[in-house]
Amino acid sequence: MTTPAHQLPQITRANGIDICYEIFGDANAEPLLLIMGLGAQMIHWDDEFCRRLAARSFRVIRFDNRDIGKSSRMSGGKRLTALELIKLRFLKIPVAAPYRLADMARDTIGLMDALGIRTAHLVGASMGGMIAQEVAITFPERVHSLTSIMSTTGNPKIPGPTREATAVLMAPPPKSKEEYFVRYGQTWKVLRNGSFPEDEALDPERARRTFERGLNPEGVGRQLRAILASGSRKERLRSVKAPTLVIHGTIDPLVHPEGGRDTAASIPGAKLLMIEGMGHALPIPMWPEIIDAIDKHAHGAAAKAA
Repeated sequence: MTTPAHQLPQITRANGIDICYEIFGDANAEPLLLIMGLGAQMIHWDDEFCRRLAARSFRVIRFDNRDIGKSSRMSGGKRLTALELIKLRFLKIPVAAPYRLADMARDTIGLMDALGIRTAHLVGASMGGMIAQEVAITFPERVHSLTSIMSTTGNPKIPGPTREATAVLMAPPPKSKEEYFVRYGQTWKVLRNGSFPEDEALDPERARRTFERGLNPEGVGRQLRAILASGSRKERLRSVKAPTLVIHGTIDPLVHPEGGRDTAASIPGAKLLMIEGMGHALPIPMWPEIIDAIDKHAHGAAAKAA
């Protein structure tokens, strides 16, 4: 099998900000946008994962969301407090946020416009799934198919994260490079919720690449605020027309498996794939099942539309 074409990272103007993106695969293949989650740079869509998807006849585009990696850094918003979370949960007092998921959805559309892409298959993980859902709701004509991975609807009735995952999410930023490397390994051990030696062996290199591309703890805080301020999409998801696949791990400690079930139940005709033993991560041993599912779903949607 030949190695898919690879276009190195570039920066373009989209929705009034700079977006850093990278492309794998043939320029004439069907566009497939990968949208990453909270505080995660585009490289968390592993290079080899992207190459394997591109080998399935997709033009794979990954990008840094606003406030992360090499994309524009925003401003405003203080560190989220426990009091705000209590007010949100029990008093339904909304969290203030400099921007919302709808703005990040417009970033995605802006990137598509900049690349001359009319419609694309969207694959979003965690917060990226929320953004992809928002795009499918607001810009239905731009979405060929939707795959929402380890994400949720924003429905407040869904159980919250485990205590360990909450601690990871709310931990103060590391104070040094050494502390960051240690924290990186600890964080992914909690999120994977199991032993994955192949991934653990790669964690130091993944941490190095992430660190060298630049950290933005304040931006992660703003992204979290965007999620909490955006509320529930559950009712609006009933309007989604794009063929939808929902993938979720059975032992996800951060976004409860009910979040995936609720997403699939809220979108007409959505298919649900629960992956046994998967936490809040995309471990290497599970790539074949995940890639096969995305491939079958996206190409199936394209065949029906033809």
